[in-house]
Amino acid sequence: MSSGPIQNTSLVPGGVIGDGRYRLLASSGVDQRCDAQLWRARDGQLNRDVALTILVGDPADPQALARAKRTAERATHAASFTHPGVSRVIDVLTPGTGVKLDEGILGIIVAEWTQGTDLMDLIAEGPLPAGAATRLLEPLGAAIEGAHHAGLVLGADHPQRIRVTSDGRLRLAFPGPRPEAIARDDVKGLGAILYLLLTGRWALPGGPDGVPVAPTGPDGSVVAPSALHPYVPHELSSVAVRSLEDTSVGGIRTSAAILQVLDQIAQSEAQTALIEPVHAEDDGAVWTTQRPPRGRDHKRKLWISVAVLAVATLAVIVWLGVQIVSFFSDEPTKGSGPTVVIGQTTPAASGQPAPPAPAPAGPVQPASIGVYDVTNQPDNANRANRAVDNNPTTVWQTENYFQPFPTLKPGIGLMASFAEPVKLASVTVTSPSEGTVVEIRVAASENAPLEETKVIATATLSAGQTQIQLGEHDATRHVLVWVTKLAGGGRNHKSEIAEVVYTRAQ
Repeated sequence: MSSGPIQNTSLVPGGVIGDGRYRLLASSGVDQRCDAQLWRARDGQLNRDVALTILVGDPADPQALARAKRTAERATHAASFTHPGVSRVIDVLTPGTGVKLDEGILGIIVAEWTQGTDLMDLIAEGPLPAGAATRLLEPLGAAIEGAHHAGLVLGADHPQRIRVTSDGRLRLAFPGPRPEAIARDDVKGLGAILYLLLTGRWALPGGPDGVPVAPTGPDGSVVAPSALHPYVPHELSSVAVRSLEDTSVGGIRTSAAILQVLDQIAQSEAQTALIEPVHAEDDGAVWTTQRPPRGRDHKRKLWISVAVLAVATLAVIVWLGVQIVSFFSDEPTKGSGPTVVIGQTTPAASGQPAPPAPAPAGPVQPASIGVYDVTNQPDNANRANRAVDNNPTTVWQTENYFQPFPTLKPGIGLMASFAEPVKLASVTVTSPSEGTVVEIRVAASENAPLEETKVIATATLSAGQTQIQLGEHDATRHVLVWVTKLAGGGRNHKSEIAEVVYTRAQ
């Protein structure tokens, strides 16, 4: 890349370039990665608006000239490709085409103008709903897929090159891929645009000034849209992140994979739209924004409630006072049992301290529990503790997956960590999701890689309680309930876990 393009005084609204043929109307952005300025202009000869990708740089810099020439050649090749998702290339102007270019301009790619609005204006007021993002992105994804089949790279990896048509489609309005761009960059661009629509943040280097950058986790990977906005469908969030990742670690390779998920989301949205809304009767409403009437009955009930609460509070204070007096009294309370001080051991008859008593068999409560996910996109992470809250009416649930494991991820799990190493005899899982397949694994740490964990039992859950007897294993502080198959079928794969009980061995 050149050290810096020469300043061109013609590149202002009202300026005329290209041998006086194109009058600049308004700037649409700048792609700093390839020193390209994006403009809406007026073709004076044909009396129509056009989109100009103006390649700027120092004509004395051989490297800048070579890069501009390569971009112009790739745009010329793309002129033969027609698709509603791509603006058609009309002309490509370079120093060797017989057209005099203004100082500091190394090439101009002329494309038909796309009526509508800039993509950046669309997301200026915030992220879009998943259904709207899907409908917008599908035509651009189809265009990229078609171009790749034709052996072309479009360069759809910068948000200011994209416009929204008047009928609600994303379109590559400023063609001209970077010299080094490959098909994988188009796939990354598609994922980054999806991420932008869902979050209002840009997830690739070289984005426009003023647009928030996508946050990253400790490992440098982009934080999933569903982690920023829980309402984003898991499939859509996952495909946005995986399209940005290296294909060697599970990234999406082709736009076809993205299109498949977009199509599934669109079908789901269409089916939901067919469901008629339920209209509640006026006299049977169970939810209202109106304040309830506050008559005499309401005040009387309020005073009764306050009186009952005061009496109960006084009773608790009296009971606590009795217990404190009893604790510090030299005389034992009449009728009370022996006082047990936790942590003390009774001396043996020989005067030597007795060995600690073995922990009794029975349920043992983990000190903490969290969602274990190898893709850094944990499902409902803030609800993991519901699986060990001793309340079977509360559940932790996975996201709803359109495709079964391991299409998007190998599985999902709950990692329990105990205060001290324990050896378990069984794990009992309460779940309404019949057919869910789980593995019980032990791990050296709560963040241990999956391949370093050890499977000690496998079971298929029934509706209700399923007791899983565990195989031989050493005492451990970390136990993983790893879900390898979700309940359901078709395009709905989802499981719920209401309670997990860990039983200590003898």
